[in-house]
This record gives sequence, C-alpha cells and structure tokens, in this order.
Amino acid sequence: MEHKIAVVGLGYVGLPLAVAFGEKQNIIGFDISKERIEELKQGFDRTNEVETEDLKRASIEFTADPEDLCKANFIIVSVPTPITENKQPDLTPLLKASETIGSNMSKGTIVVYESTVYPGATEDDCVPMLEKSSGLKYGEDFFVGYSPERINPGDKEHTFTTITKVVSGQNDEILEIVAGVYNSVVEAGVHKASSIKVAEAAKVIENTQRDLNISLMNELAVIFEKLDIDTSEVLEAAGTKWNFLNFSPGLVGGHCIGVDPYYLTHKAQKVGHHPEVILAGRKTNDNVGKFIATSLVKQMIKKNMPVQGSTVTVLGFTFKENVPDLRNTRVIDIVKELEDYDINVQITDAYADPSEAHDEYGIDLISYKELKPSDAVVFAVPHKAYLDEGWSMFDHLLKHGKGLVFDVKSKLDKAACPGNVNLWRL
Repeated sequence: MEHKIAVVGLGYVGLPLAVAFGEKQNIIGFDISKERIEELKQGFDRTNEVETEDLKRASIEFTADPEDLCKANFIIVSVPTPITENKQPDLTPLLKASETIGSNMSKGTIVVYESTVYPGATEDDCVPMLEKSSGLKYGEDFFVGYSPERINPGDKEHTFTTITKVVSGQNDEILEIVAGVYNSVVEAGVHKASSIKVAEAAKVIENTQRDLNISLMNELAVIFEKLDIDTSEVLEAAGTKWNFLNFSPGLVGGHCIGVDPYYLTHKAQKVGHHPEVILAGRKTNDNVGKFIATSLVKQMIKKNMPVQGSTVTVLGFTFKENVPDLRNTRVIDIVKELEDYDINVQITDAYADPSEAHDEYGIDLISYKELKPSDAVVFAVPHKAYLDEGWSMFDHLLKHGKGLVFDVKSKLDKAACPGNVNLWRL
C-alpha cells in the first residue's frame, strides 16, 4: 500500500520532518497559520531550522485548508503541547488538531502522534476525539501510532534523520507500517517500542532525566554561591573523573525540558503517586531566574551601587542560544524580578522576533545598537553574535566600561575579564 503522507503542524518539529519526507516523495504540509504557510511557500522558515534550498527542494504541498488532509492516509501530528499557568498539561492544540484530522479523515488512515504527552494520552484523549469528529471506528476504520519527536532547536548535528526514532503502533501490524514509513527517511534507524504507552513514557522521561540533572547543578550553584566558590571551576575539576556527568547550571525553559516533567507528574498524581523528586527538581529550576536577579541586587548593594532607578541590560531573551525560539523562555523570570526592585531593564536579542516577544511576554526588545550604557549586564543567552564580540562589547554596554557582568552560562573567558568589570557566574 502506498502511503500519502501529511504533516500537521509545521513548527520546529513538523517542518524538518516534512522536509525529510518531502525529499523522498510528494507530501502535504498543513498548518493553521496562513501566514506561516505563505512564508513557507516563499521558501522562508522563521525558525531557522530548515535552509531555504532544502525547503524549496522538498516536494511539499503547503496548505492551511483542512480538506486537503483527505488526500492523505498517513497523517503525522506535530503540534505543541504546552502547560497552563498552573503547570498542568494543556492538550488543547492536540485535541483541536485531532478534531480537524477526524473531520477530514478517510477510512484506512493511520494517524501518528509526535507531540509530547503523558502515558495514555494518545489512546485515552486523542482517539475519542478522532472517533467523534470522523464518525469512524478505532481499530477498524482508522489506526494510530506514536513516535516521540526528538528535535533539538538550533542543533545541526542531531537532526531528524540522524537520531534514532522510537516508533509504536496500536498492534504489531500497524507498528511494522509505522516503522517502515519512518525507516524510509531516518538514517539512524528506528527502535520499536512494545506499545504506545511505552513510547509515550520514554519521551517524557528523556527530558525529565535532563531536568533533574540540571536541577542538581542549579542547587549546587546556590550552595557554592554561599561558600564563595566558582561553580564552573568546581565542575571542571569534578569533570576529570571518567564517569562524571557533564551537566551545568542554567535557566531551564523551552518546549521540552521545562515542560515535559509536568506531563509525567500530572499522570502520576492521577494514579495516586506524588512524585517528590521530579517536582523538587522542577521547583529548583523554576526558581533560578529569581536567584540570578536577587544575586545581582546583592552585588549592587555590596558595590554601593544604587538599585532603585538603576539600569540593567539583559543580553539575550530566547530560551537557548542561536535560535529565535521564545517558547517558555525563563529569561522573563529575571526581567520580572529585577523590575520588582524598580530597576530599569532593557532587553535585546540577536535572533528573537520583537513582535512575538511583545505579544507573548509584553516585552519591548531594543536593538543592540540602541542600548543605553547600563550599571550591570545580565548575559543571559550566549548567542554567537555576542560571543564573537567578547569582552569588548562591554565597553559600550556598561557605563564608562565598568560595572557588573552576570555571565549566566559561564561562556566568557574569566581570565580575560577586564579589571574594571566585576564578573559573576552561575
């Protein structure tokens, strides 16, 4: 049977996936954003995940018309699964996508979900929506699978085709079909999970594990701050042991690490278990922004610098370096905490879309050239553009070239720090 593929959701995950399949066959690329579709038709990807040449070379029918999904019999869903303000899973985008697919689904279609969910969500939440909107019966008229996404925004080495793909299906027959489809484009091959729930669980623990390891580093950073010890130097020394894990402290945001653990803890609590370790790690990581801001204020007081009415520059606003991705950026925590001290905060970013920053966070980004000299700089996101300039950039970022520099990710050369700059590292 020939599989006509459609990809629903053309963001950081869906577009690279669509391009990979589009290099092998004609496929459908669907997104609810007409603006996004028009940009992609022109060969422009605002996420910077796909090069223009690759985008134009791929055979993709870009569309915002749901009825075009009727042409497909293998539909891959890659829409966001965020959390609410109360740290609860928000399946709204996923359920709406399921409703749209169901309303435009033909008999015999296989729907494969890639979005991060808690174990059981595909079969317990998505399938009923597919049945309701399609009028078709699960297991007879349509089938489902799950293959968790592993896209790392900005990473050009570990890409969709070079990362082993976990695949699953509702039964052995569907599993083999799903595995075959992904095997046709994923060079690294596939791993067949025994069930959809196993694949769902594998996804959430991948990032939960990273979250916990980073939370340990963040807690150590707080301890070493009180002991007046440089955390980076401690980790460098400890890292000489062969089995020491290479993690470092920092802000934990983005669409995965800062979100996925809450999907697992939600499900755990549903079945009567309170996940103390995971939630403790999340609490630690969620408090890092506040810790950085209060540490800055303490340093200002120690240096007899005025706090109220002072100006602090925040360098970088995206959730990680060298990407325009603002989803769940925790830099906002630093900004809000500093503003609570009546500090004038000016924020710039080499990649972020100013309109998106304003719409999502109420932040007005300032262009780098228009920054006014400040009393302190929080180097929050080490974009390459800033690192290339190095210490010289603080000549004009700081008043008279002197003041406080908070290097959150310890990317600046400590040994080259100018004498008139006080350096702090997380």
